[in-house]
Amino acid sequence: MQEEIKAITRKWGNSIAVVIPKELVERQRIKEDEEVTITIDKKRPKAGVLWGFGKDRLKKSAQQIKDELRKGWLSESDREKEKKWRN
Repeated sequence: MQEEIKAITRKWGNSIAVVIPKELVERQRIKEDEEVTITIDKKRPKAGVLWGFGKDRLKKSAQQIKDELRKGWLSESDREKEKKWRN
């Protein structure tokens, strides 16, 4: 059975990894070391959408833009650790 998901790539050593959501793993009964086929359909964001260009760029600080770009880089547990660290 085929399913389509959107995933964000992440750096893993010298490679790029894609995390398969737990819900999909359970529905598809995917096991460790099992071969799966992934079809790549790379989407390019419109100019300025990803990088914060345009009139919104002037309203945000460089740190705010970097924080937006980094969203999704951390796992949920990493985000919790970061929240505790900031408090």
